[in-house]
Amino acid sequence: MDPENRRGGPVTPTEFLTIAGWQNAARTPMTGDASARHYARLTDHGRSAILMQAPDDGSTPAFQKIARYLRLNGLAAPTIYAGQPDQGLLLIQDFGDQRFADIADADPTAAPRLYQLATDVLIHLSRIPAMAGLPVYDGKTMADQAMLFFDWALPDQPLPDPALKEPLRQALITAARPFDRQQRVTMLRDYHAENLMLRSETGLAAAGLLDFQDAMQAHPAYDLVSLLQDARRDVDPQIEQDMTFRYMAETDHDSTDFYAAYALYGTARALRILGIFARLNARDGKARYLAFAPRVRANLERNLQHPHLSDIARVLTPWLEATA
Repeated sequence: MDPENRRGGPVTPTEFLTIAGWQNAARTPMTGDASARHYARLTDHGRSAILMQAPDDGSTPAFQKIARYLRLNGLAAPTIYAGQPDQGLLLIQDFGDQRFADIADADPTAAPRLYQLATDVLIHLSRIPAMAGLPVYDGKTMADQAMLFFDWALPDQPLPDPALKEPLRQALITAARPFDRQQRVTMLRDYHAENLMLRSETGLAAAGLLDFQDAMQAHPAYDLVSLLQDARRDVDPQIEQDMTFRYMAETDHDSTDFYAAYALYGTARALRILGIFARLNARDGKARYLAFAPRVRANLERNLQHPHLSDIARVLTPWLEATA
């Protein structure tokens, strides 16, 4: 039986680990992300692994398939030791504790090297065929996801005027139209320094990739702006400029066109993230994400300065002025 795709009746995590041969391992809970997934590090006589428990929402089979695609294409996604995907249970390779974000925070001089490695992973993804079967992130999808911005308000701020919703949606779709006709790559979606692990390997294998189960086919600028306009940490403007130049030079993108796409996807991400942070606070009691909102808003305002986004900026101006 394929250990990655064990089928059968419901099992508890403990029963799953027994079947996988990890019943004697010590379990240490790990800090989770903004999702409903839970993680624990398992250690047992010198070996280690990560137990991932996810809700039954289809993300576990997606994680398995995308991990396999990434590994087959020379990138470091975790090996899956065992899985019961219909119950959201995976036992995966432990990439350790060396997150890019933690390393760069402890030693800012390491940041250029780490961000170059992360950018080179994206350059590699642009040179291989996008993974077949992934949903497409086009202008309509982008606009629909950004509308979360209208559903949840940050503390002490009013919700945007509902009358702005459809004009904003149409302005986003229109701005995306030129880019919907361009190359699509495998977009890992949550590609940032907290989801990248430094490994003791050489080349691109030194970057351990995590949290890619929501991958889509998208314009190449999406993951780059996710990396360089990180909602959770400040990225040195010089690094952002250098890595954007590096990406464009290595992938032969026209700079005028690429900067417009970069600003657009950065804007759509910022709108969606502001909605997510407000929802995490109001619905889930995760107030810690509110600390990131000013950074996201600053990125939003900066992106809106691009001429290609003038119609979007015009729609958002009343809300920006009311919440300044």
